[in-house]
Amino acid sequence: MEIGILGATGMIGGRVVEEAVDRGHRVTAFTRSAARIPAEAGVVRWEVTDPRDPGRLATDLAGLDVLVNATNAGNGVAETITNADAFPAIARALLTAMESLPRLRLIVVGGAGSLEVAPGTRVVDVEGFAENLPAALDVPADYARAVLAGVEALALYRLSDRNWTYVSPSAGRVQAGKRTGRFRIGGDQLLVREDGTSDISADDLAVAVLDEVELPRFVQRRFTVGY
Repeated sequence: MEIGILGATGMIGGRVVEEAVDRGHRVTAFTRSAARIPAEAGVVRWEVTDPRDPGRLATDLAGLDVLVNATNAGNGVAETITNADAFPAIARALLTAMESLPRLRLIVVGGAGSLEVAPGTRVVDVEGFAENLPAALDVPADYARAVLAGVEALALYRLSDRNWTYVSPSAGRVQAGKRTGRFRIGGDQLLVREDGTSDISADDLAVAVLDEVELPRFVQRRFTVGY
């Protein structure tokens, strides 16, 4: 398949690129800055694009079978908080671009804030949600802006009629780890271990994304991945 990855220089996006290449797909990796393109590209085709520009996206994404959106709002926690509006802005741009790309399938790597901890109660609905972020994710309480922006982005995808899938990793901060290939898949409910922890490595998250690319099970739906 022809697979494109937005945010290909990030931790999650980079692992999605590696996983797709290892599985024999033809990969186009997108970045916002030519300076971030590696000197040794290997079999990956690198392109510069603007994920907030629907016209440019419509041109740059033509010919792809699947696009994985693994963009973040910035480099580091502080920049992500400042630029939190990037999540819904990129969602709007992608959905507009897809009007002229009816065959394109979109898989979005999002956040855990919209997952349910009880029927009808999302992570972001829990009292003290923002105040608990420093202990839960080692980020300031202001990071709630980024989490809520991710919730807004999911709502935009759900209102559309495009061919989208949204992937929510477990609630712990996604970090580099081992590629085990052993994890649980869920729907809208947060996956939690018996000891109360909730996490997934970036490496196994990439496995789950490529599994969905190759065998679609959640078209116009969200799913979650966790240990």
